[in-house]
Amino acid sequence: MSEERGKGATILATLRSRISGGEYRPGYHLPAQRALAEEFEVSRDTIQRVLEELKTEGWIESRRGSGSKVRVTLPIHVTTQPKASPGRIALGPFVARVFAQPVVELDVFTFTSESLDTQVRVQADAIRNGQIAAPERIELRILLPSESIELPYPRARGVKGAAGDDVEELDRILQARTRELIRRHTSSLRDALRNLKTDKLVPDVDVTVREVPLVPTHKLYLRRGVEGLLGPYKIVERRILMDDDSVIDAWDVLGLGSTLIRHVKDDGDPNATGSVFMQSWQDWFDSCWHRYEPS
Repeated sequence: MSEERGKGATILATLRSRISGGEYRPGYHLPAQRALAEEFEVSRDTIQRVLEELKTEGWIESRRGSGSKVRVTLPIHVTTQPKASPGRIALGPFVARVFAQPVVELDVFTFTSESLDTQVRVQADAIRNGQIAAPERIELRILLPSESIELPYPRARGVKGAAGDDVEELDRILQARTRELIRRHTSSLRDALRNLKTDKLVPDVDVTVREVPLVPTHKLYLRRGVEGLLGPYKIVERRILMDDDSVIDAWDVLGLGSTLIRHVKDDGDPNATGSVFMQSWQDWFDSCWHRYEPS
């Protein structure tokens, strides 16, 4: 079993990508556990843990004897779904609208950038494949919690499949995992966009990540001067699958499943709710961006 240690997280990311990218559409029945185990060359126990994680995150639903299928309502929209209307919305259509502009300008305040990474890579692939027109410029600014502060989540509640039950040690492990997630997804989306410039598909690309001594209680996406999304992080009790295939029971936040509320600027009414939202949150973002600019 030692040769498949660490594969669970990779399989989890692969299946998430297949769902968010539209390969596994809403209502689609996932391959049987035996087939997935053969494809990824792991045991069925590992596949079961991965599927349980997908179920917890809201990607799939399962019934005994019926297998697992993709939920009709997903944490984020897949690329084949239509654009959402004002009000409650998913991230996918919003990012698609951002990248449909000749100049892409997006400001983000988030916890790990996992959801953003998924959608940015979808758009980068669409540019490469000629599915959408390449923009003239891409400017992305991201605010993330600084590594100098202690994160309030995730926090351990117990452990299964790993030795010991020291809560402080489990918290340390979870904090390190979260920091690695932040680095991994930030690097992934940065590379996806910068490579568009390297490959001469987009003339100008600027991706800047700035750390702030703040832990977001919400995620914020601003298409400058046009529209924005704001959504609270919900604290839930869940089992976290670690890279060594152990499972830690923890209190955590699920960004992939957070509710996003859309506000649109009304150019004819500066006092309209959408206009006030865009102005106030853009001012907040800019103040943080300049306050914590490296000296």
